[in-house]
Amino acid sequence: MARYGKKAGEKVEKVMKEFKKGKLKSGRSGKKVTSRKQAVAIGLSQARKAGAKVPRKKSSSTSSRSRK
Repeated sequence: MARYGKKAGEKVEKVMKEFKKGKLKSGRSGKKVTSRKQAVAIGLSQARKAGAKVPRKKSSSTSSRSRK
């Protein structure tokens, strides 16, 4: 079974093209994105907002630690 939907792939592809041209900017600050990982994360986030099939974000490591 596929993890990501077709729509998610299209969103990421669009964002990566923008990133390669040097036109991709991050959220509020509007700074230019320089990391490929950040670009992919932005694409997946946009896909999530658009209702595409994307797995949930991983929770932070502090919340997943076992508590005694």
